Amino acid sequence: MKMTNEEPSDLDWVQLRREMGTVQHGETTGQKFSRKFSENPFVPIGALATAGALSYGLWSFRTGRTRMSQQMMRLRIVAQGFTITALVVGVMMTAGKNFK
Repeated sequence: MKMTNEEPSDLDWVQLRREMGTVQHGETTGQKFSRKFSENPFVPIGALATAGALSYGLWSFRTGRTRMSQQMMRLRIVAQGFTITALVVGVMMTAGKNFK
């Protein structure tokens, strides 16, 4: 199969990145986290709640507290649902701002 000059090759993005050089975004990782957290604080809170419930649930399972482990796994599902909902609402709000 012959490729014409108009068809991009599989690795055109590598060449493009080399041509562009290093791109400075003017924002550090900490600044970006602060900005994103202020835009939608429920996503990182939900993620921390999910991780906390999972960790405590696994620890409870390991120590033989199966009832607490089951409760923590249920809480983890609720926290994951909360996080997904926060993500979707955040995306919709951002899209609404950009649309106007």
